[in-house]
Amino acid sequence: MGKKPNHHHREDVAERARLEVVFERPHLLTTLFGQYDQNLVAIENRLGVYIAARGNKLQIEGEAHAAARARDVMTGLYNRIVAGQEIDAGAVEAVIAMSSEPTLDGIIRSDVAEPPKVMIRTRKKTIVPRSATQVTYMEALNRNDIIFALGPAGTGKTYLAVAQAVSQLITGSVDRLILSRPAVEAGEKLGFLPGDMKEKVDPYLRPIYDALHDTLPAEQVERRIASGEIEIAPLAFMRGRTLANAFIVLDEAQNTTIAQMKMFLTRFGEGSRMVICGDPKQVDLPQPGTSGLADAVARLDGVEGIAMVPFGISDVVRHPVVGRIVQAYEGPDA
Repeated sequence: MGKKPNHHHREDVAERARLEVVFERPHLLTTLFGQYDQNLVAIENRLGVYIAARGNKLQIEGEAHAAARARDVMTGLYNRIVAGQEIDAGAVEAVIAMSSEPTLDGIIRSDVAEPPKVMIRTRKKTIVPRSATQVTYMEALNRNDIIFALGPAGTGKTYLAVAQAVSQLITGSVDRLILSRPAVEAGEKLGFLPGDMKEKVDPYLRPIYDALHDTLPAEQVERRIASGEIEIAPLAFMRGRTLANAFIVLDEAQNTTIAQMKMFLTRFGEGSRMVICGDPKQVDLPQPGTSGLADAVARLDGVEGIAMVPFGISDVVRHPVVGRIVQAYEGPDA
């Protein structure tokens, strides 16, 4: 009997490619490659490619899809350097993450290759988006009155909201910041915790303080808190107030009750902006079905002036391992 033809011999051999990228300003390549070529190494490891530099040319070898992604990433990082933006390990990770959509060989995706047009300027740093969803979110923070930022930890929801708030405080488009969250872990009463109000609330508001100190010099943070320009308070302190000309951020909003969320949203006053951040999947309330966040999203989706920005696992920008941990717990579609 004759041998059957083997139709499967090429199935597991991925198509390989060698791409060349030419950069006009060779003196920028040291910055592009990073100290001890750490940026190059990160791209090679994450995308499974081999990159060789010769003069102002880069040769990228690997599977066709990975090589095209590496080329997009190198082009995107280079263009960011040309635009005067700083490149750190986080920026490299972010551009790699943003390149994850399939690319056609020869076509460079503009959202990866171009430096982002939307940014937040604060006293200490200029913040640029680090995922495709962050672009949408930062545009909404500029444009909408009320923004719901929904999704897992590490996507930059709270950080970007606080940065935008600081930016608007510096430029004078709002008079004060109000940063809040439900103190659900302490039963919202806080009475049994030792220390004064500031000490009682601090552990719950640490992420907000961290974002403030990242965007304002420490002495300014303290001075503006002392003067009341920046107010950091548990949600219970919002009752009976109308908040005009303020930028209000509610963090961990999934732990508000329906009544608390309604109370919070109706505090909205003239010249204000409100950002509600939370992960509908991480409810710590005694009865999870009573989350004010899920209820508000269902009621207000599509209402004019309100933006809903959903983040997913692919938007986790903290560290690649955090994305993998979330995926291990919640599955690839979470």
